[in-house]
Amino acid sequence: MYSIIVVPPPTGEDPRGDRRFRLAPGERLAFGRGAGNDLAIAHDGVSRRAGLIAAQGAFWLLSNLSREQTYVVENPEGAGEHIKVGPGRLDAPVPFEFSRIVLPAAGDLLPVEVWAPRHDYLGPGSGLDGATTAPAFCLDRTKRYFAVLAALCEPRLRGAPHAPLPTVDQVVDRLRPGWPAASRTSVQWNIDYLAVKLRLKPGPDTADTGPRLNGKKESLVSLALRFDLVREEDLGVLAAERPPARPPSAGCPQGTRRPAVAPAPPPRSALDRPVG
Repeated sequence: MYSIIVVPPPTGEDPRGDRRFRLAPGERLAFGRGAGNDLAIAHDGVSRRAGLIAAQGAFWLLSNLSREQTYVVENPEGAGEHIKVGPGRLDAPVPFEFSRIVLPAAGDLLPVEVWAPRHDYLGPGSGLDGATTAPAFCLDRTKRYFAVLAALCEPRLRGAPHAPLPTVDQVVDRLRPGWPAASRTSVQWNIDYLAVKLRLKPGPDTADTGPRLNGKKESLVSLALRFDLVREEDLGVLAAERPPARPPSAGCPQGTRRPAVAPAPPPRSALDRPVG
């Protein structure tokens, strides 16, 4: 069974990049300028033996055989995540399902895409006795605060990992079709609440309120995208139509009181009502 698919950079003979190399676990693919490679890249700026891709079950390893160039492996579907594989590094594990190896080649940047679509999961089991594990992040996708978080994450989830975050006014405009009463005050209150809920700052009922949190929106979006708290399919909460209701994360306590994290929060009905 193939577990790794390699897509070479487009060439004159294959301008659409339709060629594919499929690797089963344990198989390797050598690439470089030399004719003896499995994947020959005809560019003067590519080393004769540039690198090696090795399939290892549900992930893959990259060896950089260049003596001078650092290779960058990007996650095209992420929020700017990437790893660097330095010259001479062997068997560097790559954690992304969709990856792009960027080869610097005499002024050009050549992309080699690598897909790892195979996913392995635990089989069904009877489970263990005792209390269930508390959830790491407790989010209810039917609440206003989640719509605010989704609006903050939207530009980067739409394929622009380095896009500037929307301003509060832009978030208000984005949410207004499904939330006509949205305002700067209510949106900012929800941003402050999310910072407490996701434990980026202590709650107001603690003795230590912690230092002032600068870059609050950036911190929220970074955390949400890093741990997949908001995915592209969650952007449906931003539509004018009411999205299908989904329950909060498993194990989340129900009916807990929301702390007041701003001196003048909007009415509770504007915060706790479902989206739409």
